Amino acid sequence: MLHYFKKHSRPFFSWHLLLVGLLVLNTSCNDAKKKDTAVTAVTTPTKKPNILILLTDQWRAQATGYAGDPNVKTPNLDRLASESINFTNAVSGTPVCTPFRAALLTGQLPLTTGVFMNDVQLNPDALSMAEIFSEYDYHTGYIGKWHLDGHGRLQNVPPGERRQGFEFWNGNECTHDYNHSVYYDNDNPERKIWEQYDTFDQTDAALHYINDRKAIEDPFLMIVSYGTPHGPYHTAPKSYRDRFNPEDIKLRPNVPEKSQKRAKKELSGYYAHITAIDDMIGKITQQLKDDGQWDNTIILFTSDHGDLLGSHGELKKQQPYDESIRVPMLLKLPANKKIAPSINKTVVNSEDILPTLLGLTNIAIPSTIEGTDFSPSILNNEELDNAALIRSIQPFGSWNRNRGGREYRGLRTPRYTYTRDLNGPWLLFDNQEDPYQETNLIGNEKYATIQSELDTQLTQRLKANKDEFLPGPEYVKKWGYTVDKTGTVPYTE
Repeated sequence: MLHYFKKHSRPFFSWHLLLVGLLVLNTSCNDAKKKDTAVTAVTTPTKKPNILILLTDQWRAQATGYAGDPNVKTPNLDRLASESINFTNAVSGTPVCTPFRAALLTGQLPLTTGVFMNDVQLNPDALSMAEIFSEYDYHTGYIGKWHLDGHGRLQNVPPGERRQGFEFWNGNECTHDYNHSVYYDNDNPERKIWEQYDTFDQTDAALHYINDRKAIEDPFLMIVSYGTPHGPYHTAPKSYRDRFNPEDIKLRPNVPEKSQKRAKKELSGYYAHITAIDDMIGKITQQLKDDGQWDNTIILFTSDHGDLLGSHGELKKQQPYDESIRVPMLLKLPANKKIAPSINKTVVNSEDILPTLLGLTNIAIPSTIEGTDFSPSILNNEELDNAALIRSIQPFGSWNRNRGGREYRGLRTPRYTYTRDLNGPWLLFDNQEDPYQETNLIGNEKYATIQSELDTQLTQRLKANKDEFLPGPEYVKKWGYTVDKTGTVPYTE
């Protein structure tokens, strides 16, 4: 444990939790043998659960069978949903790849880590998910897309602190060449290529990892990070692409006529990627059941952000519309929690995932973490009428200023979406009455009270987080990033 106090200047635990943990150590024979590990909160004598995070890239919440999408069948995810808590209002607070991943691993906000754009490096000294769980005897592994190192998208993330505590490694920084996909195998610095469509090979690597640990007493934390269904959309195996005819795609009502032809074409490929992932999730869940590990494994299925795909006449992410910010989130709990599957409308944000997993495994939450632990409400089968912060700190890339990008801060509640840009109130949607967000209610007299209340709440939340809501270049300068004329951090392969 001493190396943690040397590495992290802020205290890992509050003193009262430390004292509780010390009492547990003094009264437990098992814990007395592990005085050199991190101090735990009170735990039951049952085996610690495995944790498997199935992370996808650019999968919007609406695009599953269980969510009612008429275009795609996802039988394996539908089955998982029937055995899980389905968080229908889960959001990606900074809806773009690298910021989500930093929030997932640290439980911190983007203005704390400085990770508010793609292709910047998460501080190797940040206290990460893998480091925390490894102190509690978890084996840790990572497979697939990383996108947190900022040293070139095809370059190795070398063993050590830049892997943020993950031991097993079959990862790549970032690639979207899914049929010629780079990865690095543990300590081997040689660049390797997955032999097949990488979703298939990454799944096989996960199956081997899971199988190798079925007879090991200590639990595992594994992240399987797929690069799909992010574009390029038409690169899934032909057998999957052939299932989707663009002409048959049913569009969301908020796709304007000018965008419909392209949207149908792109969605046909998008759904092909999704169908392939669904098949792979079926393989993983079946192996957990066959190996006898299902009942003692927490499974979290989610995505780093969504994809507009023609809605509102826009593509990709970063924007505050639901197609961009809302992500699928299924949480399958161990059998001993005895929590019935349910639909939960609590709004869960990116930085809330780590503290919630810690809460569900009875691990004390480090003081560095800024997200909310929702485990008490989960275990009590409660829904919260809460609000999640959403933001664009520096517009860049596909949504740079030349393409209409802007800074914003906002709130997503179970019912409303409210955002403010640098000029003042920008968007207000009543998602209950207007689920496709086609009517902006800013200035609407009927919603004046709601707008005022949400604006006040937003101001309070920003103040609490010490977010001054400055123009993006101010934060770029503060963190010393070099950007091009579009405000994007250039990257190399």
